[in-house]
Amino acid sequence: MPERLDSPAGPNPSWHALTPSQVRSSLSAQGPFSAQEARERLAEFGPNRLPEVRKSGPLARLARQLRNFLIYVLLGAAAITATLGHWVDAGVILAVVVVQTLVGFIQEGRAEQALSAIQHMLAPKARVVRADGQHMLDATELVPGDTVLLEAGDRVPADIRLEKCHNLNIQEAILTGESEAVGKLPEPVDEAAVLGDQSGMAFSGTMVATGTGRGVVVRTGVNTEIGHISGLLASTPSLKTPLLEQMDRFARGLSIIVILAGLAIFLGGLAFSGLAFRELFMAVVGLTVAAIPEGLPAILTITLAIGVRQMASRQAVVRRMPVIETLGAVSVICSDKTGTLTRNEMMVTAVAVGEQRFEVTGEGYQADGRVCMDGQEAGNHLVLSELAKAAALCNDSTLTERDGLPVIHGDPMEAALKVFARKAEFDVETITDDWPRVDEVPFDTELRFMATLHHDHHGHGTAYLKGAPEKILDMCRKEVSDSGELVDLDREKWERLVTGMARDGLRVLALARRPMAIGTTELVIEELSEGAELLGLVGLMDPPRHEAIRAIKDCHLAAIRVKMITGDHALTACAIARKLGLRNPDKVLTGRELDQLSDQQLEALVGEVDVFARTSPEHKLRLVKALQALHGVVAMTGDGVNDAPALKRADVGIAMGVKGSEAARQAASVVLLDDNFVSIAAAVREGRAVYANLRKGIAFLLPINGGESVSLVAALLLGLTLPISALQILWVNMVSSVVLAMTLAFEKPEPNVMEQPPRSRDQSLLAGFVVWRVVFVSLLFLAGIFGAWFWGMHQFADQTVARTLAVNTLVAMEVFYLFAVRYLDTASVTLRGVLGTPSVLIAVSAVVVLQLLFTFTPWFQVTFGTAALSLAQLAFCSLTGVAVLLILELETLIRGRLFRAARG
Repeated sequence: MPERLDSPAGPNPSWHALTPSQVRSSLSAQGPFSAQEARERLAEFGPNRLPEVRKSGPLARLARQLRNFLIYVLLGAAAITATLGHWVDAGVILAVVVVQTLVGFIQEGRAEQALSAIQHMLAPKARVVRADGQHMLDATELVPGDTVLLEAGDRVPADIRLEKCHNLNIQEAILTGESEAVGKLPEPVDEAAVLGDQSGMAFSGTMVATGTGRGVVVRTGVNTEIGHISGLLASTPSLKTPLLEQMDRFARGLSIIVILAGLAIFLGGLAFSGLAFRELFMAVVGLTVAAIPEGLPAILTITLAIGVRQMASRQAVVRRMPVIETLGAVSVICSDKTGTLTRNEMMVTAVAVGEQRFEVTGEGYQADGRVCMDGQEAGNHLVLSELAKAAALCNDSTLTERDGLPVIHGDPMEAALKVFARKAEFDVETITDDWPRVDEVPFDTELRFMATLHHDHHGHGTAYLKGAPEKILDMCRKEVSDSGELVDLDREKWERLVTGMARDGLRVLALARRPMAIGTTELVIEELSEGAELLGLVGLMDPPRHEAIRAIKDCHLAAIRVKMITGDHALTACAIARKLGLRNPDKVLTGRELDQLSDQQLEALVGEVDVFARTSPEHKLRLVKALQALHGVVAMTGDGVNDAPALKRADVGIAMGVKGSEAARQAASVVLLDDNFVSIAAAVREGRAVYANLRKGIAFLLPINGGESVSLVAALLLGLTLPISALQILWVNMVSSVVLAMTLAFEKPEPNVMEQPPRSRDQSLLAGFVVWRVVFVSLLFLAGIFGAWFWGMHQFADQTVARTLAVNTLVAMEVFYLFAVRYLDTASVTLRGVLGTPSVLIAVSAVVVLQLLFTFTPWFQVTFGTAALSLAQLAFCSLTGVAVLLILELETLIRGRLFRAARG
């Protein structure tokens, strides 16, 4: 047995560098296997399939949801509330726990679904040559060394080293992210070639677009490229969103403070208050209830749900609800090129004929556009018309319309050539009838050109050719000058033009003609190889979306760095980056260069480089990790299976919904329904609005709880009667506070929300100004509650009336504070602020009605210990709320002036 170069049991990066005979020798597979040999190899290497996904059971998933400190706090609050005998409020708190748990339970397991989606990418059947002839077998039965036949429409069943190819083009978008089919040739390539340049390989899960091929299986199952990606995906953990991390820290810290404070106050009360043990214990329980913002999880869920609904209206489906807020913290967006930043539609953008170069305007396959030079339309140009004629006739594509939009049938590049012919004011339909096709030489990767023979109705024949510039130039001795005359070919000039167009990121094709003798009905390749007349060059590209250019500019204003990661060539990537307006567009790192960098070196470079070309799945994953190591919050877009590991690892994985693979969609947390980068920028704006509204909700709820808590602490330590009972506190916390706080979830983004830098991943929800506002407003609420209590006791000497006054004063302060908290940094006493949004006015009206029921309805009076109030007493409550609003307006004014003075 010949010695194997490498075992096929593991990924071997060098199969593409070996000749087919070396590969067969390495695999000990000189010819087709017998059935017995195939069975032995199947036993050795195992079936050609990916491992089954291990799924968690429902109980394990449920247990993971309950391992959350905030859930513990809520369960404790429910137990305390039940201890107080208020079963309705205990039920409400438990309902919040159930909702929170169910949301996480349903969202669990996305990675499992992503792995399942990859399994479905594998081919079910394969056409295999065995010793007794051809067989259509289950792809799972393939073994390394098997001989496989491929034809158009097949899904490649394993990683195959190609031996024979005839016009074989394979669509490898799921692995490389590039939409254009790749031409295949059996010749070996450089060992260091990246995946997209391994022209002698056909990879498992990719689709044969055209042609036929034959090859030997070199890798199966988990050892294939797609199997390697599956392994990456399984081993890549999903990160917890910044919001959930902050909420965990917040809940843990608040709970510890409340428990320790309650214990200290209980001991202090035993020493100083003179209250009985049971009475003091229940008072401390009431303090605990007052201090915990039971409504916060509900506000969080509602705010996120509204953000999800807003995102859906912007063509983005959010699959994991907390990630909507993470979008607001994004500091880096890593985007694929094709279809996201570009239109994924080939278009002729430049033309060179004679001594002149023209620009072609328009959008994609739309016929709206023109051929111009120096901003002026080309007009009736003889050689340009002949070039357009060649582009239209040497062409197998067709263009139709559906619902007013162009629909292409055939190769996208050929469709772009027909659109160009129309823009050159050439009658494509008429010329096809006037010059019918008689014969053709189809494009072949070995020939590298296509030719068609046409006759007019007088017997005159012309062959039109298009193909790789170097090939067409080899076939030409003459060129057509601007005047239409034939002159000697200036090869150096055309080679300079080809190089310049390629440097601009264009795919260049050359077009030529060859006059044929009257009566010629067949094309002979040897005859075409001489005597052709060069017409000119066309440069094609997938043009950037205009709206993406604007969106990138908006991202830069918001201090968000946009990085383009593509499987395309470096020159093309740089050219597109310049047109998009990316920073440092001429500085590019290729996949090969990334392989030579350590993680530390990559971290040092990744912040400054914005263009990455010829990348693999591992490269994308490394880039995401490196950016996260720099404390960035990273959003990653992708559409192929190759993107799935990076999508899962990123803080926000964004998959393309139109042209993306199912594996990418399952691994991502957001799916774009329009595959448009603009939707990402809009999502970031929405995420920032969600976070701002959450901060407002916290800034609203915590001072209320703080005012209640401080008033109870003061009463306990001073030996006073509690100004508000525990049941009344529960009423305020679970009814009026929650109803009013919900309205903040509907607040629209501030006008300058996209002009602010992204917040730090480690930034606390209680940072800076929010802490000050919580302390300041808590003291205002403390003063208002005790002011109402003392005024009620002094005027009416009735504890029930005094407590009712204190509760209604607290609610009135909440209502007016709501108008202040809507604009944390600007004035609230404006027409816009007073009128509020519809949700604010509805909530205020609802709270007023509920408070009237609370105050004047006998059942509420008995349950909550309230008494009816006079108009004068109600006016006192309202004026206290107005005073809070005016004090906060003054505080905002002073703070704004101090801030401006500090800035200079």
